Amino acid sequence: MNRSLFISLDGPKGTGKTTLLESVTQALRADNRKVIRISEKKSDPYRGETMVLVNQFVRDPCRDLEMKVCERLAHSRAWISQHVLARQPKDSIILIDRWYPSDAAFRRLVPFTEILRLNIERGVRVPDLHVGVVTDAEISWDRAAARTRGLGSTVMHELQEHVACTQAFEQAVTDHGWVLCRNEGTLEEATQQVVSAIQRVLPAG
Repeated sequence: MNRSLFISLDGPKGTGKTTLLESVTQALRADNRKVIRISEKKSDPYRGETMVLVNQFVRDPCRDLEMKVCERLAHSRAWISQHVLARQPKDSIILIDRWYPSDAAFRRLVPFTEILRLNIERGVRVPDLHVGVVTDAEISWDRAAARTRGLGSTVMHELQEHVACTQAFEQAVTDHGWVLCRNEGTLEEATQQVVSAIQRVLPAG
């Protein structure tokens, strides 16, 4: 490959993205592919500043504060694009846990079209493949509740909010033509679906 292949896995909380990402990584490596695993959250040097804004937004929800969160995230992704993604081996497949498509799930007041524009204008790298991982909202809610850390969300605390999050994300998947992975069956089935989608965008040769 002349450049690394960049794949994002996005979606609401509790849909099994991280577990699926690990399984996809193992499957690709078993096929002798060089896979680089990256988490947006762990790669963001400005994470602390962003969470200050997020907590302000939770206390005082308004469009202005949510836009500031979106701008802060776009700035961080531009930094990751330049300082992390650009430095990966050209023959690698980069799998990232969350990228800007996840904002389609979590932002309530700022339309995703504005968020997309923000990221593109700042030079955020566009994935070669967007994978949206979803389940029925009640399933992912129950899965999250069974985890030690629970839903692990700063901005959502009720099932109704999680349902709205899931619906908004599924609409974005449809609107933007992302690959939809319904992770409600076996892990093997979901893994095969994602690996097959990745294989279709791999360069020939």
